[in-house]
Amino acid sequence: QVQPVESGGGLVQAGGSLRLSCATSGRLFSMDAMGWFRQGPGKEREFVAAIRWRSASTLYADSVKGRFTISRDNAKNTVYLQMNSLKPEDTAVYYCAARQGLRLPVRMEEYDYWGQGTQVTVSS
Repeated sequence: QVQPVESGGGLVQAGGSLRLSCATSGRLFSMDAMGWFRQGPGKEREFVAAIRWRSASTLYADSVKGRFTISRDNAKNTVYLQMNSLKPEDTAVYYCAARQGLRLPVRMEEYDYWGQGTQVTVSS
């Protein structure tokens, strides 16, 4: 099954940091871009950040700009989401997604493969 695998979630106090990882394998090697989305309690899934594999160009949601950093390690076929200055409103299940095509869309419908998600809980 072609699926990214997320890890690194957990419980952290407000102001703290976490780093999420998204490992890819198989067909995912041919994907052009990766994205992170999140879904908080009672909320719709929303875009967080995206990155192109080759150029490492990035895109961020306004709500995380300046606090979160997306990066990739081509040798390890892994994408990371470094989350700093976490807030209680960042509490959500975080999903990694892969897509073919060089655009960095914010709509989840434009991503082809999804992971199972990892829970991030930020306490106040």
